Amino acid sequence: MTRPDAETDATHFGYSEVPLSRKQGLVDDVFHKVASRYDLMNDLMSGGLHRAWKSAMVTALGLPRGPRSFRLLDVAGGTGDIAFRALKRGGPGVGVTVFDINGAMLDVGRARARDLKLDDRIEFVQGNAEELPFESGAFDAVTIAFGIRNVPRIPLALKEMRRVLKPGGRALVLEFSKVDVPGLDKVYDAFSFGVIPQIGRLVAGDAEPYQYLVESIRRFPDAETFADMMREAGFDQVSATPYTGGVAALHMGFRI
Repeated sequence: MTRPDAETDATHFGYSEVPLSRKQGLVDDVFHKVASRYDLMNDLMSGGLHRAWKSAMVTALGLPRGPRSFRLLDVAGGTGDIAFRALKRGGPGVGVTVFDINGAMLDVGRARARDLKLDDRIEFVQGNAEELPFESGAFDAVTIAFGIRNVPRIPLALKEMRRVLKPGGRALVLEFSKVDVPGLDKVYDAFSFGVIPQIGRLVAGDAEPYQYLVESIRRFPDAETFADMMREAGFDQVSATPYTGGVAALHMGFRI
């Protein structure tokens, strides 16, 4: 497959069209601004439902409870939310690598790991999801929660996630999706565009990042379309489970 020319090809940044080469920098700026309030804003944006969705994803990992070694890579997981959940649920053999392109998000995660005294079971690595700096077959599972829609070249990131999985390993992608309940879609749109940016202004002092986050959700494909993208990236036994009327969906695929 021919790699896109980042200098000339266009992509979306929310509802705007921008050069592919600029998107990552724009996304980085958004998350630098919201890093310290990111998890709080997830509560506000989802009405707290993201906690139940994330718990369901961690349950789907099938983490060992005993001493058996299990390596988890959490992509775009800078604040450590998924990692800490996995370490709490799994046994002493579970270790997590948190990977994120944004240094401010990773700083939040490192501070939390120190406070929780989990430094010996978790590491934080900065880099680009399109070029994971890990050996092929290094991990038992890969997760990414509410981060894949911010990657400029999603197909490349999916292929990298599959590459670093061991045979039999699974990838789980939790992301906002398309509401499929009549009436709920209108309520959700009104809340998303009318309320969330204003909450961002009040809580984080800036509405603009949250306007982008809402727009990026609307640009993301529906659950079945994204499941097809995972299949195209080489994953097998791909499934998509909608949550809360399609507000979010958990996608799972295996490297066979």
